[in-house]
Amino acid sequence: MAIVATGPPPDQPGNSFKRPKRCAFSAFYSSGQQGQQGEQELATKMLQIQSKRFYLDVKQNRRGRFIKVAEIGADGRRSQIYLALSTASEFRNYLSTFSDFYASLGPPSSENVPDDGKLKSEVMTKDNRRYYLDLKENTRGRFLRVSQTITRGGPRTQIAIPAQGMIEFRDALTDLLEEYGTDDGGFKGDLPEGRYMRVDSKNFYFDIGQNNRGIYMRISEVKAHFRTAITVPEKSWARFRDIFADYCERMRERGAGSSVGMNSGGGGNVLPEGRGSVVAQVPSPSTSQQPNPNPNLDSPLMK
Repeated sequence: MAIVATGPPPDQPGNSFKRPKRCAFSAFYSSGQQGQQGEQELATKMLQIQSKRFYLDVKQNRRGRFIKVAEIGADGRRSQIYLALSTASEFRNYLSTFSDFYASLGPPSSENVPDDGKLKSEVMTKDNRRYYLDLKENTRGRFLRVSQTITRGGPRTQIAIPAQGMIEFRDALTDLLEEYGTDDGGFKGDLPEGRYMRVDSKNFYFDIGQNNRGIYMRISEVKAHFRTAITVPEKSWARFRDIFADYCERMRERGAGSSVGMNSGGGGNVLPEGRGSVVAQVPSPSTSQQPNPNPNLDSPLMK
């Protein structure tokens, strides 16, 4: 039997709902208050499915709304995934499909289970995230594994929902979506394409991405056997531009860098051969961009 709690848990003495410790995936139980990273919690639901607890938290920051799903196992281990509201709606629909399929399987039988244990699989994609839904079976039973990863590489996180609890999980999501809708909010337009430039033996890539924390630029420096990168939030692009412009002006006043080239090469402004400094124009959302010649470089989630 599932236990569902909506909103922040009461603090009155004698209440049996114990407040879990705050952990790395943020403070769940500060509804209406500003939490970590400027996030505001709008609602919380808790499900008890077999030996696991699941917390479904509707969050909001300056970029929009999303749902954070946290699984706490019987041994206290925690794992989590993030769903945009539109993705949560799609996931809710898949839960119905997987539940119907699960009901049609009949009793478990080792003779009908594939070698990898997968009975049914689907994939969802949202911006730079990909979600793998796998209904699996092992010696402990059947369950739905939901894995989240960054497209073109990145860490993978996952939760596992016991198959018997898929309907309860779907109903909890439905309640939240009916109250808060499926509009993610945030930036609605198309992000500009990446840009590239080469300076001597180095390649620089400028890639624009978006996640639940907002829009960002990943600037990567690539050499033959070396790669490093920084991630710059969109809100600080103008400040970065001003600092670069100030340095360029100061160097020009000192007679250095006055002949910095403005020839377009590889989608960026590249210094002529033999020079020792470079000026690159940082792309803005309204600027037409050239295709990124290195699409394998993608940004992880900003933390």
